[in-house]
Amino acid sequence: GKYITLVSGFDKGVDIKSTARALKEGLACGGTIKDGVIELQGNHLKQVKHILVKEGFPQESISETS
Repeated sequence: GKYITLVSGFDKGVDIKSTARALKEGLACGGTIKDGVIELQGNHLKQVKHILVKEGFPQESISETS
């Protein structure tokens, strides 16, 4: 089995396509968007938060669950 990392819970005004692009570039991985959820190939739970904060998301709005 392969790991995937799901990133979800975006507000309506968020550009999910550009967020997904930034995550894929920052993590050097592939991924897609399905039903408003970003799916990243691999286990990137630790790195995703750092990239989202760098993209302007408030740190307190990001929760990690495994």
